[in-house]
Amino acid sequence: MASDMFSCPCCLRFKFSPEEIEQRYRSQEIDKMIEKEKHSFRRQVKLLLLGAGESGKSTFLKQMRIIHGIKFEPELIREYKQVIYQNIVKGMKVLVDARNKLDIPWEHPVNNDNGEYILKYDNSLVLDTRLFTHYAPTLGDLWKDSGIKRAFERRREFQLSDSVQYFLDNIDRISRVVSPQYCPYHCPYGPDYIPTNRDILHARKATKGISEFTIPIHNIPFRFVDVGGQRSQRQKWFQCFDSVTSILFLVSSSEFDQVLVEDRKTNRLEESRNIFDTIVNNLIFRGVSIILFLNKTDLLAEKLKSGETSIRWFFPDYSGDEKKLADVQTFLLEYFRSVKRDPKKPLFYHFTTAVDTENIKVVFNAVKDTILHRNLESLMLQ
Repeated sequence: MASDMFSCPCCLRFKFSPEEIEQRYRSQEIDKMIEKEKHSFRRQVKLLLLGAGESGKSTFLKQMRIIHGIKFEPELIREYKQVIYQNIVKGMKVLVDARNKLDIPWEHPVNNDNGEYILKYDNSLVLDTRLFTHYAPTLGDLWKDSGIKRAFERRREFQLSDSVQYFLDNIDRISRVVSPQYCPYHCPYGPDYIPTNRDILHARKATKGISEFTIPIHNIPFRFVDVGGQRSQRQKWFQCFDSVTSILFLVSSSEFDQVLVEDRKTNRLEESRNIFDTIVNNLIFRGVSIILFLNKTDLLAEKLKSGETSIRWFFPDYSGDEKKLADVQTFLLEYFRSVKRDPKKPLFYHFTTAVDTENIKVVFNAVKDTILHRNLESLMLQ
């Protein structure tokens, strides 16, 4: 009864000043908003994307936009175009430097000068269309040289982005320009190159900080949280650990023969497994479903087929066929699954190729069904 009298507007006028009454009403409104947000929060699916650097987390997030028909904004497309230009020039610079250090001869001696020209490129320089098209013929000539191709075949010995081959194979299309009068943007150099979805999926830009993206699925907000995977970014992970519905842990399965960018000595798969160990066995995630994506299946298959390297060189206990994809995938799955200490905790897994939209569409449908089924009650869908 006392509380009812206390909340009565008539009584409030006698007991409190106008300022106090206003403050009380404001407090009640805030309480209502918090309660509403809590209710909304319970009905959202929060998916945390974790994994080491270059495992494909950001690519998966791009796929979510493409699959659910959410177009990339014009300013974002322009940004990706600059990223692609830099991916190409920086990638060629790495290849030229590697060819020099590996002492691989040029097929065409004239490319020695072309290579020196590319090495002078300042990595901090932002490439616009005019500047990139200036570099393009040189880049094309270098990519055709067997000396650069041989350096590329030995890429596990140095640090090179996975996207470089894709972009250099498409250098003519990416560097194509039209005369100004035909330019749809009325710009002075008239580029008719606009990055396709496939180009954007291959564009490589290291994630720094925390990136979020929400998509409504079955009237439930699916909130994707992507955090940088490099060692310097992992201290930010704990900021995202609250109220997680599911963790999508991505592993670059093709990197069994590569070392980290950060220290140039730790095996990348070993690093991924150590991170996975801390996540799958963390008591904070006791009730959280964890889904393992053994990603970059396409690159793994290509690497095994080439015969340039062997998984047994890096994992001596491997006993399967060195060139058989299924055998290697089974080994890698067990390599990660073996760190899980709780035998009752389920571990879902998929073999994925993050740049393949159809593959990710099928995989995400399975993931979505798993998440909705396991969280039916908390999402209040029954």
